[in-house]
Amino acid sequence: MKKLINAADSVVEDALAGLAAAHPALRVRNRVVHRADAPRPGKVALVSGGGSGHEPLHAGFVGHGMLDAACPGEIFTSPVPDQIIDATQAVDGGAGVLHIVKNYTGDVLNFEMAAELVEDVEVASVLVDDDVAVQDSLYTAGRRGTGATLFVEKIAGALAEEGAPLAEVARVAREVNERSRSFGIALTSCTTPAAGRPTFDLPPGEVELGIGIHGEPGRTRVPLAPARELVAVAMAAIHGDLPLRDDLLVLVNGMGATPLIELYVVFAEVEAIVRGKGARVARSLVGNYVTSLDMQGFSVTVCRLDATLTRLWDAPVETPALRWGR
Repeated sequence: MKKLINAADSVVEDALAGLAAAHPALRVRNRVVHRADAPRPGKVALVSGGGSGHEPLHAGFVGHGMLDAACPGEIFTSPVPDQIIDATQAVDGGAGVLHIVKNYTGDVLNFEMAAELVEDVEVASVLVDDDVAVQDSLYTAGRRGTGATLFVEKIAGALAEEGAPLAEVARVAREVNERSRSFGIALTSCTTPAAGRPTFDLPPGEVELGIGIHGEPGRTRVPLAPARELVAVAMAAIHGDLPLRDDLLVLVNGMGATPLIELYVVFAEVEAIVRGKGARVARSLVGNYVTSLDMQGFSVTVCRLDATLTRLWDAPVETPALRWGR
């Protein structure tokens, strides 16, 4: 295993120190990343979190127009309730706090516990469960939360910046999740620093269809095929669950070790399929946003837009990993 680390047990702490040094608009303390200008009086605050190893999710999305705080756990491990409570209290500006939770059992339980234990803060929660690949996995009951987490954080974050009340921010966040679907494909496994070896065995000539972001297995393994055929599988799964129509927001996401040139090959195939269905890619992102350490592969996330969601997506955002309009 070759990794740019000091020690396997200090990766998260060392990375957070680097994040804080690189981005003066953020503060890092007690395993919580929050905006330096938090709390913002009268503004609904957004808090999310999950295991580390999915960067830039979540800490890379802390800033104007997205999250107010993020709680990074150990690699592929949920943050603990104390972290979530600390983050919630640190960014509460009196208008309440929205917890954005990916549907993984540990995340769900720990965010629920934190919401029950936090004092003098109104908390609402939204569960992200956009993955159409499998109904249940090693980490979840029901569908996994993957790429739509970015969509929820961006769109709900924009609405919170406008001063909308907690109930409305939560409602729109849930609507984004309901309008979004994802499917991922792995060309290789990932390697966690603590294990020092691949999480699962994937022969050189095979790919895993429908993987999650922790290296958990998907639907099936098939021989490696041209990008066009792999994208067709992903888009058929998405279209079968949420028909592609009208204006769409599309994320072609790298899993951490896929070259950008390959992701653009994938995006070209995605766009052609969308166009063939009579729909339109109205907004798009291509790159590494919801990763799985050093896994090679990609995921596609599609959200059906309307005028309001498009406006909120286009609203200014300034975070380490996503910025426009400011």
